[in-house]
Amino acid sequence: MRNAVGALAVFAFSLVFGVAEAADFKPAVIYDPGGKFDKSFNESVFNGIQRFTEETGVEVMELQVTDEARRRQAMERMIRRGATVLLGVGFAQADAINAVAEANPDKQFSIIDVFWLDQPNLRQYSFKEHEGSYLVGVAAAMKSETGTVGFVGGMDSPQIRKFACGYVQGAKSVSGDVTVLRNMTGATPAAWNDPAKGAELARGQIAGGADVVFHAAGGTGIGVIRAAADAGKLSIGVDSNQNHLAPGSVLTSMVKRVDLAAYQTFMDAMNGEFTAGIRSLGLAEGGVGWAVDEHNRALVSGKIEAAVETAKRAIISGAVKVHNYEDDSNCPF
Repeated sequence: MRNAVGALAVFAFSLVFGVAEAADFKPAVIYDPGGKFDKSFNESVFNGIQRFTEETGVEVMELQVTDEARRRQAMERMIRRGATVLLGVGFAQADAINAVAEANPDKQFSIIDVFWLDQPNLRQYSFKEHEGSYLVGVAAAMKSETGTVGFVGGMDSPQIRKFACGYVQGAKSVSGDVTVLRNMTGATPAAWNDPAKGAELARGQIAGGADVVFHAAGGTGIGVIRAAADAGKLSIGVDSNQNHLAPGSVLTSMVKRVDLAAYQTFMDAMNGEFTAGIRSLGLAEGGVGWAVDEHNRALVSGKIEAAVETAKRAIISGAVKVHNYEDDSNCPF
């Protein structure tokens, strides 16, 4: 009986201790200005957070920065509210999270689309968007009937030019005669959330002969997808699988697994397995790819699928080197 009581006491202590540990763990996320439900970048992060909450029952504190000058204050507010691990979404939060991580060495931080910071309590996720963009460039060039395809970027930055350069290289691998029209939406974070401007740019490219338009523009890209559908042309989505937004009109989506970055950050922190440093995710790591499902299956022929999968294998093996604009801003394509 004494052993049974002792065992029960140990179990009770463990249960209380576990509850206390769970109470001490408070994850938080600060989204990019495009909005949590942008159907693209932020929403993919949100999907990863939802998965984490569904599996663990732990709620994540959320905040969307609307005033760009107050990112640091927003992070500090989360820390004051008890956040023990904080995820920043997007490269625009780099300076703020660097400062707050340095000022709070006892907390854990993670950021998506940054790889140049150096804090011992900061995990950075970098994605090889150029590799995934190469694949959809192959698909676009093969699907195009006009020999002209388009690209609409969001905020003009080295990262978005990395998408564009990889896309052009993939298209040119199919035919050197392919024309790729390129536009950026703007030079400020507002460029991520301007669907009207995205539609305007897409219509301009379609008028110039493009019959497939790839966007890397966050919420702005919704306008690109709608404009292409209205014109009877094709679009290519980004970040999330956006094939369902205009079934039969979205050729494919360049999927970027930012949801995985969010999920991994919080699971590792909760399980005591959080490590700092840079995690670079490309085709080999399952960090980027392309989407084929019931919404675009009829658009993707067996020939296109085979060509894209061949290109994927060649990139992973090293037989094909995709130009990384962030390493060399002289895009040769």
